[in-house]
Amino acid sequence: MRCLGIESTAHTFSCSIVEHTDGKGKILSDIRSVYKPPEGAGIHPREASRHHAEESSAVLRDALKTANVNVKEIDAIAYSAGPGLGPCLRVGAVVARCLAGYHKKPLVPVNHAVGHLDLGMLLTGAKDPLVLLVSGGHSMILALSNNRWRVFGETLDITIGQLLDQFGRAVGFASPCGARIEELAAKSNNYLHLPYTVKGNDVSYSGLLTAAKKATNNNKLEDVCFSLQETAFAMLAEATERALAFTNKKELLVVGGVAANKRLANMLQDVCKRQKAKFFVTPINYAGDCGAQIAWTGLLQFNTGIKAKIEEAFVRQSWRLDTVDITWKN
Repeated sequence: MRCLGIESTAHTFSCSIVEHTDGKGKILSDIRSVYKPPEGAGIHPREASRHHAEESSAVLRDALKTANVNVKEIDAIAYSAGPGLGPCLRVGAVVARCLAGYHKKPLVPVNHAVGHLDLGMLLTGAKDPLVLLVSGGHSMILALSNNRWRVFGETLDITIGQLLDQFGRAVGFASPCGARIEELAAKSNNYLHLPYTVKGNDVSYSGLLTAAKKATNNNKLEDVCFSLQETAFAMLAEATERALAFTNKKELLVVGGVAANKRLANMLQDVCKRQKAKFFVTPINYAGDCGAQIAWTGLLQFNTGIKAKIEEAFVRQSWRLDTVDITWKN
């Protein structure tokens, strides 16, 4: 079976075709076009959605061409229904509805965050992991129990991705800023004291962001970037280690755009050594937003009978993944 997945939650418009054969998934294509805001600016929903609308046909065409299939050979069409930016979500939903209606294909709405988790497990081989989801939209520690992803820790205010992007924009970088901050952080080992806030098993980043911005006034930017990363990631590592010990999971999987950060991976590898757990991280090419995560989860859902009538297709800007019934896993 083959599924076309359409991702459009934020800065990325992506189309991917994933094949499911003998219980295994294979990515046949994953084409993306990324909206890039001006330096020092964040994602403008209207401009990002305009970018998605303008690029959608070319991205779709390239995805079909790369996979060497036509729409008639697609069994289902999945789209990211949320969470995300409303105008951006609606572009992907409109494209999906048009294709499904015209070609008479089943339509499958997918939770974007669940897609990150399913694709991460497919690509790494993790079976029953504790998952750390770190991106612009999420900072959550999760484990699957009784057909729901249960939260064992999360951010109380802004996410780790928002922390890095808002700090980066404040010093003049263009979003996304994580890679630039990581590059500068690697040039320093001078730690500056910054607020470290863990409450129970949740983290809070708003105070850290304010302090890091102020620290740029009289410190080298490399030192501030280094200290920001060390503090923010140590908070996540502490909460993750506590959740590993509590759940007694023997696997840790890191997914989401911030999973590409090598310093975060190093900290979490140390956590896994202490807890005698296997460490998995989503391959960097698929750590961020992509159509493959929507196509793969769409296939899994479709195989268990989950689909939506075209006239009842929806988008939800705030759609928590712990409200989704995971009926496609044992």
